[in-house]
Amino acid sequence: MAVSERDRRGDGEAMCPHRLVLEHVTSRWGVLVLIRLLERPHRFSELRRAIGGVSEKMLTQTLQTLERDGLVHRDAKPVIPPRVDYSLTGLGREAAEQVRDLALWTERRMSAVRRARAAYDAARTRSEQG
Repeated sequence: MAVSERDRRGDGEAMCPHRLVLEHVTSRWGVLVLIRLLERPHRFSELRRAIGGVSEKMLTQTLQTLERDGLVHRDAKPVIPPRVDYSLTGLGREAAEQVRDLALWTERRMSAVRRARAAYDAARTRSEQG
């Protein structure tokens, strides 16, 4: 079996395929898409509005990546005008529940994070001045 240049360099999917999926699931837009789709299926435009701040291009890329990973189902209806709904697969629901729990944890623990940041910044300022 031939080893590709990408495999020799040690990056990409070949060495640690789970890392790439983890990147997709935990990316800025991946997290938000998964959490939104936990609620219910969405059309592209309503998903974009619900997330806010995501470009059409980035949302398209994120949905395609999550669909390729088997997390999102794309249902194109043969109607005019075209209608496309996005929903979670069973695998996607599992992933979405995990990232939702992490998102909820960050909300609950944000005050502790702020305190830690302030302590870090204060210590850093003192060390730079001293």
